Amino acid sequence: MPATQSKDYYAILGVKKTASAEDIRKAFRKLARKYHPDVNPDDKKAEERFKEISEANDVLSDEKKRKIYDQLGFYSDQIDPAQAEAAARGGFGQAGRGGQQGVPFDFGGFDFSDFANQAGAGGRHQASSSGSGWGGFRDIFSGIFSQGGHEQHGPQAGTDLEYQVPVDFWTAIRGGTARLQIQRQEVCPTCKGKASTGGSHTCPECHGSGQVTQMGGRMKFNIQCPQCGGTGKVENACPTCHGEGTVTRTEQVEFRIKPGTRDGQRIRLAGKGNAGVNGGPAGDLYLIIKAGTHPVFTRQGDDIHVTVPATVAEAALGAKIEVPTIDGRAQLKVPPGTQSGQKLRMRERGVPSSAHEGKRGDQIVTIEIMVPRVQDERSKEILREFAKLNPDDPRATMWAKV
Repeated sequence: MPATQSKDYYAILGVKKTASAEDIRKAFRKLARKYHPDVNPDDKKAEERFKEISEANDVLSDEKKRKIYDQLGFYSDQIDPAQAEAAARGGFGQAGRGGQQGVPFDFGGFDFSDFANQAGAGGRHQASSSGSGWGGFRDIFSGIFSQGGHEQHGPQAGTDLEYQVPVDFWTAIRGGTARLQIQRQEVCPTCKGKASTGGSHTCPECHGSGQVTQMGGRMKFNIQCPQCGGTGKVENACPTCHGEGTVTRTEQVEFRIKPGTRDGQRIRLAGKGNAGVNGGPAGDLYLIIKAGTHPVFTRQGDDIHVTVPATVAEAALGAKIEVPTIDGRAQLKVPPGTQSGQKLRMRERGVPSSAHEGKRGDQIVTIEIMVPRVQDERSKEILREFAKLNPDDPRATMWAKV
């Protein structure tokens, strides 16, 4: 992991410096799903953002790396934890000539007085034998570390994938199977995830010496070659995956939708995410269901809502009327004196629960009274007679509240 002098890993993940390991994990997963290249194809900014949050997570999720980062303000695999602690206290620790116990620098033959004068002229701490000039040295060291380092990774789990899946109204209720085309990272078939095809050649960076020279102001450092890790040799990159160990593939995924699946429900397909690195397990695939609508039925959770018209006579006198349900036609008893907008419940006529087998929701029927258009005189006479027999003012309750 290369050091980064100017990056604030906590700000990158949007967490406080006192954040727990769980807070950091949640913040990373949330941002990774948002900026993952598979979710944002051909978006360079999203790709760079994903790399940035991955780098921050790599340091902050590791207790030892995080401690070094908190002590020095940057991190490198070449920093010895004991030296980092000593540096944080204001000293260089126990590193000797050549830095064998810590950062591999060769300080032989360097004149530090000019650096101290420059630091003092700039209003910064001057270097001294007591180590009080660590602030100035740290700036140079972190600049060197930012060139990168050779990092050996163990097995790493692949990242999760997330897709939104549109499902029609009836499939979400009754269940079924569906197919989806996805893009995922798979283990390279040529190198089997090793990123190389065997064999090695002389490192083009250090020309086989294992070290490179880095300038820091007027100081010259011999540091371990970041490309070969000091071995002087680099392995031949796999021509298929170009050294990544994985390749992008398009795949058709078939999955089962349980009866009663709700809008927004997540379906997890284990191992169907991106392939792991260095033998690590594959991530998971999460499918977010986007259930369709229906012109008659409205679904709310496991309940079905429907509006059914009724005549004045049916509502006033009571009746048994036929209403639609998701299982077909059914009889509903309308009590006498039912008002327009009144809701009647049909128990266990709703959607089968996907979470609790054997249970299902209800159907809620809203009665809408249809007022007839009276055209013949006989009907008008009957309504006038009805009005005389029932002189109650339907607006009396309203006026009492005014």
